[in-house]
Amino acid sequence: MTSLPDGKLPNKLLKELLSKLAFDDVHLTVGPAPGEDAAAIDRGDHYLLLAADPITFLPKRIGWYAVQVNANDIAAMGGKPQYFLSTILLPSGQATDEMVREILTDIGSACRELGCLAVGGHTEVTGGIDRPIVAGAMVGEVERERLVTSAGATPGNMVLITKGVAVEATAILAQEKADEIRKEFGDTFLDKASRFLDDPGLSIVPDATAAADAGGVTAMHDVTEGGVATALWELAEASGVGLVVSVSEIPRFWESTQLAEHFHFDLLGAIGSGALVLTVSEPETKGVLESLEEHGVEGFVIGRVTEQDQGVKMLRGQEQVDLPRFPTDEVSRVLATSSAASASSDTSAISGNEES
Repeated sequence: MTSLPDGKLPNKLLKELLSKLAFDDVHLTVGPAPGEDAAAIDRGDHYLLLAADPITFLPKRIGWYAVQVNANDIAAMGGKPQYFLSTILLPSGQATDEMVREILTDIGSACRELGCLAVGGHTEVTGGIDRPIVAGAMVGEVERERLVTSAGATPGNMVLITKGVAVEATAILAQEKADEIRKEFGDTFLDKASRFLDDPGLSIVPDATAAADAGGVTAMHDVTEGGVATALWELAEASGVGLVVSVSEIPRFWESTQLAEHFHFDLLGAIGSGALVLTVSEPETKGVLESLEEHGVEGFVIGRVTEQDQGVKMLRGQEQVDLPRFPTDEVSRVLATSSAASASSDTSAISGNEES
């Protein structure tokens, strides 16, 4: 029996488990597979898209957050989010009517922002958890000719990313480490980092829509746990290709960089909803970048798709090395290490009192 780290299942284990499932349905065009953002079911002139994601960190606006990340999975397939369902679990002994009212209000607000509908789900107070958890599911659709998966990249394509890395990580740390960040960097810095949920924002719906409108997009993948490095590995493995990306071309926000230096983590492996990784045929790259700009989204060329036997690499100066893998998201690691240190400190204090 092997103990598993926090976060996504290791890709090898996930592939093994999924390979044992039976997919005997001619309408299932894209089924469960590592790196794919949603399932796609053939409905004739369009595909029905289905995605599910939980929120297990401790962000404020957890209901709003759940809608955004599930909508992102639909958008990354080229589709439009339409119907949202949620399972809301509230911790026994802590749940209040105000808590659930706030979560459901935020779900409604996020759905109105995106033009989708909250159509149902389940809510309960339960033991065994110490914080609210929202597990969401989003239903959407996409025209047949606009379907994009993570598996379409081909050698020679350009690799792009929108916005920048660690958007979500910055917002989470601003909440979870507010006192420490305020002490180290000041109120203005903390306020800016806290607003990363909205600016640059977690939604990649405008990003994916603009890219798909331009044409020439061969693959898209939402950046989530494990950051941009994990997203690039997943896209490469789903497509059966190699990649080479330039570290210096990967966009970083100043606030995120400062937090990474302070908390000692790698931005490439930090949870990053808000960024979209995509591959584009080289002749169409300029048009995709222009379409993104017209929609108010910054896009950056960070590399190129290569043959699979060349591996997934990054250029660091003149040196080409393997792109790192992160078995645990870097922000999860920081928060877990902090919690463990705090628990150890508390235990030491208790022991000291007993001895005296």
